[in-house]
Amino acid sequence: MVRGIMGIYDRDYYQESQPGIHLGGDRNMVANLILINVGVYVVELLMGDWLTRLLALRSDLASHPWNGYQLLTYGFLHDPKNLWHIVFNMLGLWFFGRDVEWRYGRKEFLAMYLSLIVLSGLAWVVVENIAPRDSVGSGLLPYLLGASGAITGVLLLFALNFPRRTVLVWFVLPIPAWVFAVLLILVNLNGAMQREGNVAYVCHLAGAALGLVYYRTGWSLVRWLPSGLSLKSVRRRARLRIHAPPENETDMNQQVDEILRKIQQHGQDSLSSRERRILQEASRHYQSRNR
Repeated sequence: MVRGIMGIYDRDYYQESQPGIHLGGDRNMVANLILINVGVYVVELLMGDWLTRLLALRSDLASHPWNGYQLLTYGFLHDPKNLWHIVFNMLGLWFFGRDVEWRYGRKEFLAMYLSLIVLSGLAWVVVENIAPRDSVGSGLLPYLLGASGAITGVLLLFALNFPRRTVLVWFVLPIPAWVFAVLLILVNLNGAMQREGNVAYVCHLAGAALGLVYYRTGWSLVRWLPSGLSLKSVRRRARLRIHAPPENETDMNQQVDEILRKIQQHGQDSLSSRERRILQEASRHYQSRNR
């Protein structure tokens, strides 16, 4: 039996699941997504504007439903004429995404991230059709590209899960993660009300709102997929299962030990949402005892 004062992430067999890239092992999902985004950006530079126009999300999607694929592809595009667009997005994904992936698991993080891309893009399309505007006065239909909506959702999840973690604004000013998230939302609210420039503030706000929904409910678009197509269907079936909720601290310790052994044998992606909740509740319980 493990002592109650020990944090669940301090156990020896949990140390394999720390965030980051581990040489000699599988890359985490955040690293894979960054590589994909950078690869697509290089292709954009080589192929010219036609690829960007083909895959970017346009506001006339309702009248051109055959372009529905753009709800996903736009999230892997970035402005070929603005290097900082992809640099800041990928830095945000790297700094905030690794801990969020560690908290929810590799496959769950991917499902959540893709859902944020699709739904924040859809929210942008809806708003652009309710309150249409041309593309920076050009008379052309506006189009959307970039991972900013999804990354804003990831950032909010980071702040909700690790509210007191220190964030260095511009690598200089230290503030708590929750303060950074609040400031970011306020900036985007102001920008959305002004509706000026070429920044998709509505997409950012939608990503933040969807991140909050995911934090509260665990819901993502993958839940709508048939069971045979679900990302969870590719997981190995684990032999260890958790049944009754803990009635006292001894039961909690036993359940936590079983879950962590399951992680050691089958990986963090094998955990059910209920088992993840048990770990989170146990972690909060142990931390409160140490205060």
